[in-house]
Amino acid sequence: MKILVTGGAGFIGSNFIYYELDNYPNDEVICLDKLTYAGNLETLEVAMKNPKFKFVKGDIADRAFVDELFASEKPDVVVNFAAESHVDRSIENPEIFLQTNVIGTSVLMDACRKYGNIRYHQVSTDEVYGDLPLDRPDLFFTETTPLHTSSPYSASKASADLLVQAYYRTYKLPVTISRCSNNYGPYHFPEKLIPLMIANALDNKKLPVYGKGENVRDWLYVEDHCSAIDLIIRKGKIGEVYNIGGHNERTNLEVVKTIIKELGKSEDLIEFVTDRPGHDRRYAIDPTKIHNELGWLPATKFDDGIKKTIDWYLTHKSWWEKIISGEYKDYYDKMYKNR
Repeated sequence: MKILVTGGAGFIGSNFIYYELDNYPNDEVICLDKLTYAGNLETLEVAMKNPKFKFVKGDIADRAFVDELFASEKPDVVVNFAAESHVDRSIENPEIFLQTNVIGTSVLMDACRKYGNIRYHQVSTDEVYGDLPLDRPDLFFTETTPLHTSSPYSASKASADLLVQAYYRTYKLPVTISRCSNNYGPYHFPEKLIPLMIANALDNKKLPVYGKGENVRDWLYVEDHCSAIDLIIRKGKIGEVYNIGGHNERTNLEVVKTIIKELGKSEDLIEFVTDRPGHDRRYAIDPTKIHNELGWLPATKFDDGIKKTIDWYLTHKSWWEKIISGEYKDYYDKMYKNR
């Protein structure tokens, strides 16, 4: 099988590439990535040495380029991770999110239609459901929860999901969609909560926490997410949506305190900053459907996953220090300096 992975130089996409190469040594994997701020070619250094792997630089929203790629490579499956994905950045500049997340999705699916009705999987997010109240721990997102977006990012992802479902209904394109909770693990870009806190704590810098840190997220170890997507593309039912969650709910403040404790640092580093506009209160996924239909369950408990993640960042300092020293530093200053 030949798999085209878009956004494969990013966090989840790169982990998925390694998962496929490790578990299916006979399959070919092509990575298409534009290498924007969150795409890092160094992440794929090990994959580059594998003869079954190929990297192509390009934009999923570039129709002529994508058409040419499909014509020459003829993939069997497309897994679309390519997305602008940071909520804060979407608030600063919504337009690029529409270009990549909506237009890019339509370009990829048109190519799938043109070159033999290629199997297409859309990697989405639980953020398309909006949020849940903090005082109702009994409520969870299911696949039938109405879409109710809060940010330009989640609105762009929901738009793409609707487009994917429309292509299934209108053109009979063989599609599936997965919606995951917050991922963490190796190669996570250092603007996100967990790697940001690890990096700052190691440097004894302040740990900026939005509001009172009460927002709740359901944390999913990235390898568990990859195993779920792999199951869906190989055994999932065409036209279906699958929620992927870790049943590992933590408040942001709990996550930060866990990291501080693991690193032996002081809670005095915590600095509460002005909350993000429209900040979702709680995400929590019910993964019953994927468990019942495909037998998937998350294998990693948060307390184990966070230890593995911290260990990875301690042993791969050169990877994230290079990122922090570059363009990201300017972005970080802009977002947090005057809050």
